[in-house]
Amino acid sequence: MHTVLLLLAMFLMLNLIAGMWRIFRGPTTADLMLAAQLFGTIAVALLIVLAEVSNQSSLRDVALLFALLSAVTAVAFVRRSQLKETHIHDTD
Repeated sequence: MHTVLLLLAMFLMLNLIAGMWRIFRGPTTADLMLAAQLFGTIAVALLIVLAEVSNQSSLRDVALLFALLSAVTAVAFVRRSQLKETHIHDTD
């Protein structure tokens, strides 16, 4: 089981590299936000896998904190996008 979890961690790291490629390729803010969400999700998954491998429950707490921060970031991005659209339509 230990080997499977370490292979899963390696797979998640490969996904992180793919997300970095997307950041360099996609110039729009939506692409950047989706990559940031991907990083948050991968961080949570990696912390949970590492918590299981190392048997440290404190890593699960950190994973929960990252999940909450990721959700707040998504909400802030959507609100900022809506305000920007409203401002653009008001100036026309």
